[in-house]
Amino acid sequence: MLDGLLDYTLRSVALGSAVLGLVSGALGTFAVLRRQSLIGDAIAHAALPGIALAFLLTGTKSTAGLLLGAFIAGWLATVLVNGLTRSSRIKYDSALGLMLAVFFGFGLMLLTYIQQTPNANQAGLESFLFGQAAALVMRDVWLMAALGSVALAGVVLLWKELHVLAFDPEFGQSLGLPIRRLDLILTTLLVIAIVIGLQTVGVVLMSAMLIAPAAAARQWTDRLGMMVLLSMGFGATAGVTGAFLSSTITNLPTGPTIVLCATALVAFSMTLAPNRGLVWRAIREWRQGRQLRLDAVLLDLYALARQHQQQQHPHREAVLNIMSDVPGRTVHNLRELADAGLVRQIDATHWALTAHGLSKAQTLAAEREDGSTPVLA
Repeated sequence: MLDGLLDYTLRSVALGSAVLGLVSGALGTFAVLRRQSLIGDAIAHAALPGIALAFLLTGTKSTAGLLLGAFIAGWLATVLVNGLTRSSRIKYDSALGLMLAVFFGFGLMLLTYIQQTPNANQAGLESFLFGQAAALVMRDVWLMAALGSVALAGVVLLWKELHVLAFDPEFGQSLGLPIRRLDLILTTLLVIAIVIGLQTVGVVLMSAMLIAPAAAARQWTDRLGMMVLLSMGFGATAGVTGAFLSSTITNLPTGPTIVLCATALVAFSMTLAPNRGLVWRAIREWRQGRQLRLDAVLLDLYALARQHQQQQHPHREAVLNIMSDVPGRTVHNLRELADAGLVRQIDATHWALTAHGLSKAQTLAAEREDGSTPVLA
C-alpha cells in the first residue's frame, strides 16, 4: 500500500480521480434533482468535436488547449439545446438527444480525418473516447483542481439560488430571480465538471461519474447540503478506489473501473440505505403487514365479543380462522397478541380479549370507522 502511495503515476491518477469525483459529485446533484441526467451524456459527447478542432487549430495536444475546446463545444451544445426548446415544439430530452448525436458524429468525423493526416502528434486523441487516466501527470491534476475549484466556488456563491432552481424554479421566478441566467450558469458549471473528467474516464463514460454519486447520495438523505457532501464523498471514493484497483490488477483500465466502483456504491446505497434501501423497505413492509394482520385478528375477536354482554367472552379458534384472510397464520397471530397482553388463551381452542386488548380493539374500530387507518379484514 505504501509503495503504491509513493508511486508517482498512481498518486497522480488517484488525486486526479479524487478531484473528478468531488466536482462531478457536487454538480451532478443538481442534474439529478432537476431530472436532467441526460444532460451530462449530451455535454460529454458534444465536447468531442471541440477537442478535435482544438487540435486542428493548434497542432498540439496541450491539455489546456484541448479542454478549452471541449468546454466551448459542450457549452455551445447546451445553448443550442435551450434555444431549440424555446423556439420550437421540440422537447428538452429530444433536443439533448439530437445534439448528442450531431456533435458526437461530427467529432468522430473530425477524429477520422485527423488520423489520416501525417501529423504525428495526433496519436492518442482517440483516448478521449474512453479516457486514459494512466496518462495523467501532476500538471494535469493541478489544472483539474483549478477548474474544479472554480465550479465548486460557483456552487458555494450561488447556493441559495441553485437551491431554489433545483426544487422550485417557478417560485424563484415569482421572487424576481433570473432563472434563465441561473440555468445558464449551472449549465456552465456542469460543463466544467464534465470537461475535467474527459481525460480520466472519457466521453462515453463521463455521464456516469456525474450521475452515479448523486444517485447514491439521494438514497441516504432528503437534505440538499448533506446530499451534495455525500455525493462528493462517493465520487472521490469511487475515483480513488478505481485508481488503486486498476494499478493492482493487470490490464484493468482505470476509467471503466472508476465507473464500476461508482456503480457499486449506487447498488450498495439502493440496497442498504435506511430511508430508501430495498432491504429496509422490505423490512418496513413486512412489519406493517404483520401489524395489520395482528390488528385484523384483534378486530375479529372484538366483533365476536360485541355479540355478547360480556365482551371478554371467549371464542373458538376455528371461528377466528374462518374469518381471517390468512387462515394458516391465525394461531401464530393469536400467540403474538397474547405475548403483547392483548388476548388470553382460555383453553386449547378458545381465546378471549384482555382488558387492555378490549381497549386497543375499541380504538382500532373507531379509527377504522373514521377511515384513518387501513385494516385487513
